[in-house]
Amino acid sequence: MKSTVEQLSPTRVKLNVEVPFEELSGDFDRAYASLAQQIRIPGFRPGKAPAKLIEARVGRQSVLEQVVNDALPNKYSEAIAEADLKAISQPEIDVAELVYGDPVRFTAEVDVRPEITLPAADSIAVEVDPLEITDADVETELDNLRARFGTLAGVERGVTNGDFVSLDLSATVDGADVEDAKTEGLSHEVGSDTLIEGLDAALEGVKAGDSATFTSTLVAGEFAGKDAEITAKVNSVKVRELPELDDDFAQLASEFDTIDELRENLRGQVAESKKYEQAGSIRDAVVDQLLETVEFPLPEAVVEQEIEATQHELVHALGHDDAQVDRFLEAQGKTRDEWNAESRVDAEKSVRTQLLLDALADASSVEVGQDELMNQILMQSQRYGVAPQEFIQQLQNANQIGALYADVRRNKALAELISGVKVTDTNGEAIDTKAFFAPAADESDDNAEGDDA
Repeated sequence: MKSTVEQLSPTRVKLNVEVPFEELSGDFDRAYASLAQQIRIPGFRPGKAPAKLIEARVGRQSVLEQVVNDALPNKYSEAIAEADLKAISQPEIDVAELVYGDPVRFTAEVDVRPEITLPAADSIAVEVDPLEITDADVETELDNLRARFGTLAGVERGVTNGDFVSLDLSATVDGADVEDAKTEGLSHEVGSDTLIEGLDAALEGVKAGDSATFTSTLVAGEFAGKDAEITAKVNSVKVRELPELDDDFAQLASEFDTIDELRENLRGQVAESKKYEQAGSIRDAVVDQLLETVEFPLPEAVVEQEIEATQHELVHALGHDDAQVDRFLEAQGKTRDEWNAESRVDAEKSVRTQLLLDALADASSVEVGQDELMNQILMQSQRYGVAPQEFIQQLQNANQIGALYADVRRNKALAELISGVKVTDTNGEAIDTKAFFAPAADESDDNAEGDDA
């Protein structure tokens, strides 16, 4: 097989491929074997009919076209590998006229990753907020723990902020009932702002058995983006009674004997949580600096695909109804042009980040072991509340295993880079990144030794 590459732009190439006819002999054998199972020719058992008789039945040109269609993906992949191209989109393939016995010629236009020059890790310096654990942070965790052991008690008064209420909700738009908005016995913490905009303010002072009516904009369903008159009937009003902060509570809520020991343990948990938050800030700061300092062109087709994918999520949620999309955007204070512009900015940042981290992974020859991939699958399955095997099946059905592998590889490459970056906090103190971004070389070596054993 011969192939040449034309550089159409910094991010797009055209492959010209010529496959000698004799290279397709194995593909012809497989095609005839497949057709022999499908075609019934008198005097021959299924799968035993000679190639000449099969050709006579379906036509030589039809067999050739099937062979070429089946062989094209592999031949295209071979050409990409031989040219050492980093293809990042689906190719546009054009096959020349097929003549039996002649070489098969085709062209393939495809977007490729542009040349990216990366800075050395020691040339990157970022600054993040310092790690600070206050008494207020610890008390917040203690209050959260108390809330888990609190009890709800009914009160005979109007609703105030922080109460727990049971509600029946209904809504109308221009006098028409909104079926999707009807619900009964809904539990809600007043002041949490987790339901409908304007609900918490409308409930203020309402007693059990009474109702409040207010106007709010619906964000989903048939009437998304329209103003609705919403009625909230209060069935009950309850307050959360918290246990006393004493040694008895410490023994009830933990393995500790005293409230002071529990506080000290919670301080350690807060510190650990804030370390992870700081690690996230470091990661974001390094990525932002890379995006600001490393220049390269973006493949427009890939950006458009990213825009389409992100916008499709909203369009699909609103039933592919353009009018509903417009109403939803209006409720968000956006025009469609503004939405498109925001989507483009987000898509360009996403594509640029992925290309940068892919280049980084290639430059440092990052590999992802099976254990690392499985750990990521386990983490994501827990996040979505799905059994690991079921989650793996979902990934396979959606053809997303490769995408997950690529994400793990990018994150691993970034972690290795950050381990060599200079990081300080805003107080000028150096931050040791090894705890969260240590290179994984030792782990890989251990895995390799285990595999050899």
